[in-house]
Amino acid sequence: MNKKSLVFGVFLILVLVSLTGCLPGDKTHEQKPAGFLWGVWHGWVAPMSLIVGLFKKNIRVYEVINTGWWYDFGFYIAIISGFGSIALFRDDD
Repeated sequence: MNKKSLVFGVFLILVLVSLTGCLPGDKTHEQKPAGFLWGVWHGWVAPMSLIVGLFKKNIRVYEVINTGWWYDFGFYIAIISGFGSIALFRDDD
């Protein structure tokens, strides 16, 4: 393993660990409900939320305290753009 791969691996782990502070259900939205942009963010980090949620019971994939339709729309847009677009670029030769 070369030095560049090691540095990239450590950087990736640090980024993933720091992003766990922004997962749904972490009591960030008790005062003000999550809106559209938080819906987008929670959609992007949904796979990580699912994994962390297996070990921490208060972490959810979806923020329960949200603004309603706008949060749902942002969450859905992020899920579709993050995961659904992969199928558009797949080459079945």
